[in-house]
Amino acid sequence: MAKVMLSISPCTRNRNGSVTVDQSTKFEVMLNPSSYTHGHSISQSETRVQGQAAPESKFNSTGSETISFELMLDGTGAVRPTPDAKVYDVKAGIKKLKSIIYDYDGGEHEPRIVRLLWGSLSFTGRLQSMSIQYTLFKPGGEPLRARISLGFVRYVSSQEESLRAARTSPDLSHIVEVRAGDTLPLLCYRIYRDCSYYTEVARVNNLTCFRDLKPGTRLRFPPLR
Repeated sequence: MAKVMLSISPCTRNRNGSVTVDQSTKFEVMLNPSSYTHGHSISQSETRVQGQAAPESKFNSTGSETISFELMLDGTGAVRPTPDAKVYDVKAGIKKLKSIIYDYDGGEHEPRIVRLLWGSLSFTGRLQSMSIQYTLFKPGGEPLRARISLGFVRYVSSQEESLRAARTSPDLSHIVEVRAGDTLPLLCYRIYRDCSYYTEVARVNNLTCFRDLKPGTRLRFPPLR
């Protein structure tokens, strides 16, 4: 099996808040990260009642999901995807990465939304933090090696957030992002506890071939009638 490399692709936001992924200008990492951290948080409010020993915690809201990891770029020639591949240009690699995740998008008046894809990981969000540590240099000062720490926060449109407000109920709409290995009948079982609804979900999402779901695709699961 060919090795799958983590890729970062720019996205265009549509009028309804959904995004379209542009894979023609994606950044593919030189070396996959050795690990990544997927953060989740829940905000709770505390209510104190006179005479109560401890405050009562109540659910307030679900916080933003985050992803963070480190990348390594090496221009020494010690690491090459194939023996005859050119030596990696660290400066050019960082420039391309920044153009996708960091540079200001004049059309949107903010940095781009991006899609991270690596195996079962499919994450759509914006850059939250980026730091670059240069660790090796040519005699003239050009960087030969760089360690890049990246953090992203999940992008969720206002429309999607309202649909996901109570995601555990089959009587409400859901937005689900397809991951590697997902099938429409399996997703229907997770949402409705009944896989027979897959034809209706395919119709709602205008799917002509429900057997070939691409990771990163977002599907709407309507409420049961």
